[in-house]
Amino acid sequence: MLGPTGTEGAAPALDARRLATLQAVVRTGSFAAAAAELGYTPSAVSQQIAELERTIGLRLVERRPVRPTAAGVVALRAAQAAGEALAAGATQLRALRAGEAGVVRLGAFASAASAIAAPALAALARERPDVEATLVQAEPAEAHAALVDGRLDLAITFDYDVEPRDAPSAITREPLADDPVLVALPQGHRLARTRAIRLAQLANEPWIAAPLAGLPLAALRDAAGAGFEPRLGFEGDDFRTVLALVAGGLGVALLPDLALQAPPGGVAVRPLAGTPLTRRLHLDRLRTTSTPAVATALTDAIHAAVHTGARPPTRSS
Repeated sequence: MLGPTGTEGAAPALDARRLATLQAVVRTGSFAAAAAELGYTPSAVSQQIAELERTIGLRLVERRPVRPTAAGVVALRAAQAAGEALAAGATQLRALRAGEAGVVRLGAFASAASAIAAPALAALARERPDVEATLVQAEPAEAHAALVDGRLDLAITFDYDVEPRDAPSAITREPLADDPVLVALPQGHRLARTRAIRLAQLANEPWIAAPLAGLPLAALRDAAGAGFEPRLGFEGDDFRTVLALVAGGLGVALLPDLALQAPPGGVAVRPLAGTPLTRRLHLDRLRTTSTPAVATALTDAIHAAVHTGARPPTRSS
């Protein structure tokens, strides 16, 4: 048999309005009662059911008494499933508007990923369990490229006050926190018990640095004054390596406070005397006219994580 479209085996189209009328007829038990409920005339209800039956090619309702046929039961199930899907979709759309659902992707460098991003994402999961969040560990340059490419929605980045770096023009940046730079020394170092250490006192020390994550030693030349020449003795590729080398008595290091929340045994941490050095933390996003609600919700959670955490201190400006 040819279907209503003239194509053999073609699936019949189901009109949502006529399916709703079918539901009303079966639920109320009569065409007249369905018409009263829907605000139609009985003739209009009868015409809608007849048209639906012509479209499907099968009788859907027995008239006396009114009850669904086998085909009518299938159509009613389809109507119920469609209604449930529409209701679920409406709920999800409301949740998206409210920031309670959706997908948000965050990038952060290593120490911020553990100290800031992790508690922020945990808080977001508690408050908005339907939000799907992802975290990517990335240094600032990588994070900026991912923001521009659309692979990230937000990124926690940094620069140093002695070596400021602007974000790309496509990215908007807001200050997040100031992370003071501290001195890490072996526990038995002659200055390990000093209240605060001047950089000049470390001029002749072997230095350990993490060039990809830490303060570039060359930037200290301007910060420390004339005659100071930082000397790279060992090179580690992350803060844990640097701290392990310090603990081993192989040199001293300058590290941001955020990386020193749980230093290993054998390491003493002291503040700098005189003009402080600071790693400045930023929260970056693509420059757009609007921000998704879930990204705004995560932004709030990140600020809350910074303000309630012991480190780093919040910015005053």
